[in-house]
Amino acid sequence: GYEKKMPSNFEVVWSNQYEPLTPNKQHASLVYQSRWKEPKEKHSSEDIEKVIEKDFDSIPNHDLLVGGFPCQDYSVATTLKNSKGLVGKKGVLWWSIYNILQKKGKNKPYYLFLENVDRLLSSPASQRGRDFAVMLSCLHKQGYAVEWRVINAADYGMPQRRRRVYILGYKKGSPIFKNLSSQKPKSLIEKSGVIGSAFPCSAEEGVSVFKVSKNFDKESKSFNKNGKASPFKNSGFMINGNVFTAKAKAVYSGKKMVLNDVLETDKIPEEFYIDENKPVKREEIEQIDGTVKIIETVGDKWRYLKGSKRQWKYNKAQGYKYKYGEGKMMFPDDLYSPSRTIITGEGGVSPSRFKHVIGDGNRKRRLLPVELEKLNMFPKNHTLLEGVADTKRAFFMGNALVVGVVEKIGLRLTSINRAG
Repeated sequence: GYEKKMPSNFEVVWSNQYEPLTPNKQHASLVYQSRWKEPKEKHSSEDIEKVIEKDFDSIPNHDLLVGGFPCQDYSVATTLKNSKGLVGKKGVLWWSIYNILQKKGKNKPYYLFLENVDRLLSSPASQRGRDFAVMLSCLHKQGYAVEWRVINAADYGMPQRRRRVYILGYKKGSPIFKNLSSQKPKSLIEKSGVIGSAFPCSAEEGVSVFKVSKNFDKESKSFNKNGKASPFKNSGFMINGNVFTAKAKAVYSGKKMVLNDVLETDKIPEEFYIDENKPVKREEIEQIDGTVKIIETVGDKWRYLKGSKRQWKYNKAQGYKYKYGEGKMMFPDDLYSPSRTIITGEGGVSPSRFKHVIGDGNRKRRLLPVELEKLNMFPKNHTLLEGVADTKRAFFMGNALVVGVVEKIGLRLTSINRAG
């Protein structure tokens, strides 16, 4: 609910928010500044790569580095301009995080708290698990132990089915690092690690063990070169290059929130209702069984996009047609289950297979920005700001995390650090 201001054990000493798709207008940064009201020198809305290159001293020493970054190609590249040799590819945010750790030297943070989409553990398709192995190798080289877990927020009672991999790093010499080696791997994954104690799980199939080296160029080139599946399961940890990983199943018996719990009951703006009878440009879609689907109204379009398909599609560039199919989606969405994952394209009036649509009496409507915020467990109207459109607010929520997951891990990190 977040109706009251909560005391925090953390003080933000510096922050950065940059959206490369809109370099001249940093909407998310404006929202961040309006909510946290940090002094100007504590917040940057510049490309972090440029900050590191030109103004690294503006990044103060810190105990905890927190970051989210796109799932990209983390392979190692060598540039002629860099006499130090191996560096990461330009424009890949992971390498900016690594460069901060490297440049901080003895003053690197005690702890890291990172997140990514869960496919990080199995990418790229040509070398399954390589990208995460490169990350672990980098952190091993910098003197960190690492704990990770893929968490679906809905598995722990939260209102949205949203899977993300959460990654914690513990610097050698920190209280948590010292305790890791004394723990049994299965216990650490299930309940005694920071993530395990915040989100208990069961590792029923046992723990796999292998190694990663400090040579991330080697891992980039050879890790799992001929493997068909990633060796990384959805949970695990790495200490001194030894990787322990297991397939974890959530253990939870508390209250479970559903989509209906976040819906607004006050007057809904008319533009969020769908006019199913509104005409659209007529389409004839050829099905594999020889029938033809006719789309003439907005309602037809929504039902077609949400429905199952077995149709012919045409590749005009190469001059051939091919069979295409996909399954049916619930339309409207089930109000009494956790919601589907919010995507960045959630906003706007145009019909889409992936946007949420709910039944509201005899009509259907899209979700309000405030309802999307509540599905991510943000305070109500957290992203409401003059000059920030509803479509942009929806885009934010498609990029955001479920706040309840982050909060629980942060509280456990503080608690276990103190106990150590």
